[in-house]
Amino acid sequence: MNDSSGNNVASVKGITNILDAILAKGFINPEQYNSVKFEAVNTGKKPEDLLIAHNMVNAVDISKTYAEMQGMEYVDLEEVDINVETLNKIPLETAKSSLAIAFEDTPNYVKVALKDPLDLQKVKYLESIIGKRIQTYYSSEEDINHIIDTKYGAQIGKEVDEALEEVGDDTLLDLGVSYQDNELGQDLDKAPIIKIVNMIMDYGIKNKASDIHVEPREKKVSVRFRVRGVLSEKLTIPKKLLNPLVSRIKILSSLKIDEHRVPQDGRFQVKSGSGITDVRVSIMPSIYGEKIVMRLLQKSQTVMSLDQIGIRGLSLARLQDALKKTQGIILVTGPTGSGKTQTLASCLKILNTPEVNIVTLEDPVEIRVDGVNQVQVNADVGLTFANGLRSFLRQDPDIILVGEIRDSETAALSVQAALVGRLVLSTVHTNSAAGAFIRMIDMGVEPFLLISTVNVVMAQRLVRVLCECKEPYEATPEILDTLHESLDTLNGFNIYDENHKLKLHFDKNTKAVTLYKPKGCPKCNNTGYISRTGIFEALKMSETISKMVMTNSTISEINEQAQKEGMVSMQQDGFIKALEGITTIEEVLRVKNE
Repeated sequence: MNDSSGNNVASVKGITNILDAILAKGFINPEQYNSVKFEAVNTGKKPEDLLIAHNMVNAVDISKTYAEMQGMEYVDLEEVDINVETLNKIPLETAKSSLAIAFEDTPNYVKVALKDPLDLQKVKYLESIIGKRIQTYYSSEEDINHIIDTKYGAQIGKEVDEALEEVGDDTLLDLGVSYQDNELGQDLDKAPIIKIVNMIMDYGIKNKASDIHVEPREKKVSVRFRVRGVLSEKLTIPKKLLNPLVSRIKILSSLKIDEHRVPQDGRFQVKSGSGITDVRVSIMPSIYGEKIVMRLLQKSQTVMSLDQIGIRGLSLARLQDALKKTQGIILVTGPTGSGKTQTLASCLKILNTPEVNIVTLEDPVEIRVDGVNQVQVNADVGLTFANGLRSFLRQDPDIILVGEIRDSETAALSVQAALVGRLVLSTVHTNSAAGAFIRMIDMGVEPFLLISTVNVVMAQRLVRVLCECKEPYEATPEILDTLHESLDTLNGFNIYDENHKLKLHFDKNTKAVTLYKPKGCPKCNNTGYISRTGIFEALKMSETISKMVMTNSTISEINEQAQKEGMVSMQQDGFIKALEGITTIEEVLRVKNE
């Protein structure tokens, strides 16, 4: 039998103690076994919970081990294409409370995956609900919750239709009731419009949408979700619900309900499960009514390392060198939603040591970094980027992170902080690394101050990562010409696999390459993509580029010189990742040309 990583392991059928079984399968060594056993006895915690908490064994391997101990089958729910009708044989709330998923219906019984299929009382309860005998399988809690969040959540249209059946003229304006802590899923009030807003927010959070667009059309209201950088319409609702829906969101955001002529911005928070999500709201009048865009910022995000977010090679080396300096400016550029905040958080993770005082000023604080003094902008009380930065300089900081340089005052203060011996990290909204110089000069920073303080500029975008169901194909002559046009300036390169064996060689003489395209499977919800990674370019300040900044050279001229000095452009980084099968050529061109 194999574990989740494909290693051969011993059979443990008949063993009654999970810790003994985990040891027998070679997942842990005797020292770890004794440590977990001792902790379990002293704390009363389950050994399997401790194994997961200490990252010794993952939840999937523990569930598979339990299944083998009992001589039962384990089902990988991500590999099963579950019919919606079968899924709904167990209602959503029951699936959540019982950690059970119906995944296949046969003439005589229904196959059900459970975290604990040995709970006979729970099995009998599920049989009474389904009205049919069930055949039980082991599955991990993580996989079951993933199906609950994605498969059940995908039925938002059905849920909203059910809520719409309750909507009548007497309920449309019943919006002013309490929404305690804005907590999703609480039955605090039953107004249909509140339920619809809850469902929209819940779907967006569970499907990891970055933005929700509520857009009035001539005869309907379209609700679109941006997931992994791509917008798609998941719901339409009747036009008569637009005003009540806008009013409900205005109430949550503490905005003026009776103001429909000018744009309004607000924010609120929602709780979903154990996480808290900040929601930034923008409302804009249009010819068919007020349009709403809600940006979802999950506070529970974790800090990844630089290589995990996709920075590597020369770009990684240049950024690491800049982080070793004690003064100067590191700028990260890109449009909204390109992953700049995660890059800065990864930098803070490296810089965060007991010997330095780090302060950040962000709007809002999206990613929490333990040991770093993080402050959130609050314009209502006068705490702007500029005012906060001015106060920071009296807090004896070694490193300052400014969430965004968006005006001349913040730009000037950031440069002054770098000149007096602080390391400053910040972001600006530009399309390329070279564009950051023009943007800073446009905000009033003198070129001679800019070249004296900027250490490196990192530009980035996010591309979708192909699922393992991807399909290979041979690049067409047109695509091959595009690759050569972009990559030939690198004078050839090799790509190695995880075992350091040569996987791909590319140079001017390459006549054929294998690329990959999305296919779609249950694991990726038939999208073909599973996550996102970054493509980057790192421009290091040099003597030649300094002169070009001083003489007001164009962005294209600075960019051309930077590539002569070794900079790998975002497009080149993306094409290399496409050759590796990480993403697609089309995806790179889509985000690069945004």
